[in-house]
Amino acid sequence: MDIEDIRQDVRSWLASNWDPNLDLIQWRELLADSGWGAPDWPSDYFGRDLEPQLCAVVDDELARIGAIGAAHSGVRMLAAVTLLAHANHEQKQRYLRPILTGEDHWCQLFSEPGSGSDLAGATTRADLQGDEWIINGQKVWNTSAHHADFGLLLARSDWDEPKHKGLSYFILDMHQPGVEVRQLKQMNGHASFNEVFFTDARVPRANILGQPGDGWKVAMTTLAYERRSFDRPRNPAAKAPSPAPIYQQYQQELEIANEPYKWYPQRAGRVDLVLQRAKETDAINDPVIRQDIARLHILAQSAHWTAQRARAAQKAGKPQGPEGSLGKLAASNIGRLAAQVHTHISANDALLTGSDSPMEGTIAEVLVSTPAGSIAGGTDEIQRNIIAERVLGLPKEPRFDDGPFREVRRNTSKEQ
Repeated sequence: MDIEDIRQDVRSWLASNWDPNLDLIQWRELLADSGWGAPDWPSDYFGRDLEPQLCAVVDDELARIGAIGAAHSGVRMLAAVTLLAHANHEQKQRYLRPILTGEDHWCQLFSEPGSGSDLAGATTRADLQGDEWIINGQKVWNTSAHHADFGLLLARSDWDEPKHKGLSYFILDMHQPGVEVRQLKQMNGHASFNEVFFTDARVPRANILGQPGDGWKVAMTTLAYERRSFDRPRNPAAKAPSPAPIYQQYQQELEIANEPYKWYPQRAGRVDLVLQRAKETDAINDPVIRQDIARLHILAQSAHWTAQRARAAQKAGKPQGPEGSLGKLAASNIGRLAAQVHTHISANDALLTGSDSPMEGTIAEVLVSTPAGSIAGGTDEIQRNIIAERVLGLPKEPRFDDGPFREVRRNTSKEQ
C-alpha cells in the first residue's frame, strides 16, 4: 500500500468510528482492534504490518479530526516493545491490547541498591517452586511503580551460572501480596521514583519472557528502546478544547502519567532559559560567559541533530544504532554545562528558591536536578564503555567476575 491508500483507509475508518462521546477505553478498544492504534505492529497482534515510516500518515489523520490515539504514556511502550520481541503468542494476546487501551500501567524493575550500573549483578532471587517463581529482594529507582499494574522484572534464577547467564525476565503482578512499594523523596522536592520490596511474591511459570537464563538478552531490548528516546508521544487531541468526557479522561491520564516527569526539563539543564537569564542579569556582556553560552548551544544543537537521526532511523525501521548511548552521554554533558552556565549567570542567587528567586526557583531546581542525568538510564561510565566497545570496536575491559555468580564478590551478603 502507498501513503494515499493508507490515508484513505484510515480516514474512512475514522469517519465511521470516531465519536468523542465514547468513553476513552471504549474508543481505544475500537482503535486497538482495528489495527490503527499501532499500525506498525504485526497484524496478529493488534497492528497492520505497516512499515514504521508509513505510520506518520495515521497520526496525521488522527490529529486532523482531533481523535485520541492509543495509550503511549509512561513505561507502556517499553513493555510493548519488549513483549513484541520476546513474548510468546499467549503473552502477546494477553498483555498488548490493554497497553494500547491504557487499561494497564507498567513499571520497570531493574536497578537494585547494590547493582545499579552493574545491572547484570542483580541479586533479587527468583526460585522455581512447582508452577511458580518465588521472588525475594529489592528494586529501586522505579518510576510510577506506585500505580503500576505490572512490572518488567529482572531477577536471578540461577546462581551457578555466570552473572549474565543466570538472569531471567518476568512479568510481575504489582497488586499481589508480597510486593511493597515506597515512594522516594528527591532533593529537588519531587517524588518520581520508588523502591520496591519483594517478600515471597509469586510469578506464574507462564509469565517468564523467553527461557530461564534469557533475562540479559531480553533486558537489552528494553534498555535499547529506553536509551533511544525518552520522548513520550504527544497527541494534538490533548489540547483540543471540548467538553466531551473523552478529552477530560485523556487529560487526567496524561496528568497521572506525566507527573513523575515534571522536573525533567530542569534535569536537562533548561538551555532554553540561558539567553534570557544572561540578558536579564547583564551577564551577556561578559565575554567569558558569552563563550560558555555559545559552547552550550553548539552542544545542544548537535545533540538535537543526533536525536533527529535516531528518530528517523526508528521510523524507517532500522535497528538500534549508537545514537542511543551517544545521545544519553551528550545529554549528561549538556546538563552539567548548563548548570555551570546558569551558576555563572545568576551567581549566589542561583541557590535561592521561592517567589523572589531567579525564575521562582527554577534555576535552583536545575542545579539540584542535573546530576540525575548522569545516573538515570545508565551512568556516563556505562555509556562510554558501550560506545568504546560497540561503536569504536575497542577491546573490552578485563573482567574479574567470571564463573558462577555465587562465587563473585559483592557488596552484600544477604542474598544467599
